[in-house]
Amino acid sequence: MNTRAFALLLAVGLGLVGVAGFVPGLTHTIHTSAPPLIVSQGYGLVLGLFPVNVLHNIVHLLFAGLGFIAYLGLWSPVSYARLVAVAYAVLTVMGVIPGLNTTFGLVPIYGADVGLHAVIAAVAAYFGFAVRRPAVM
Repeated sequence: MNTRAFALLLAVGLGLVGVAGFVPGLTHTIHTSAPPLIVSQGYGLVLGLFPVNVLHNIVHLLFAGLGFIAYLGLWSPVSYARLVAVAYAVLTVMGVIPGLNTTFGLVPIYGADVGLHAVIAAVAAYFGFAVRRPAVM
């Protein structure tokens, strides 16, 4: 798989997750022990595992849109992969720090999100920094 295909695959995945966060049947009620949020609209668990709220869903859709733009060649897929790698690595670290794991009460990034963000960061780092691109002659 090349970096352009990665951008498309991630865009589709994040787009589906972003939309799923708005679908009541796919978003389950949050546990009473969950950290409180300032922005509680749509606060729930996608597929019963991943905490989201309306802002989290919008962020997923934003990264999906950027991925589609990179796939179409309107932006560098390598730059997209690098942005995703750095952003999701930061989110992974924030997700394990109490107080930061809700991004100051705005977006929940704790629980199963931490592992998923770590995997996305690692794969994006591979495509953004490790994959060699053919030399242009």
